[in-house]
Amino acid sequence: MSVLITDSCINCDACIEVCPVQAIVGGDENPTGEDITYVKPEKCIECVDHAGVPACATECPTEGCIVWDMPYIAEYNDHFVNNSKYSIRVHKSKGVMSPEVSPQPFRDDISIAAREANEAVEV
Repeated sequence: MSVLITDSCINCDACIEVCPVQAIVGGDENPTGEDITYVKPEKCIECVDHAGVPACATECPTEGCIVWDMPYIAEYNDHFVNNSKYSIRVHKSKGVMSPEVSPQPFRDDISIAAREANEAVEV
């Protein structure tokens, strides 16, 4: 994953249409039950090879709503799998699409400290 939508989200859903990999769903489809727009961590690619910064952050009208999260790679498997703020998709044959099973590309120029602090994605 690597981006997260905070509870400052106003549910305008502007980010949904610009996501190049359809990793974002509206609050009514949020698998965690929260009523905010949700980024599916197992699908988010931080717009690597698509845009200079995540497209969702560029489109979002709410300052600081889109923040960095940990890279969706095996090293951070527990961060995503054992955390109630995520609901990882279960594939019929592959099982839970965890970072160990389906790692995603991430921006290596974003520090782990910035990710741990959930710093806002700057556009």
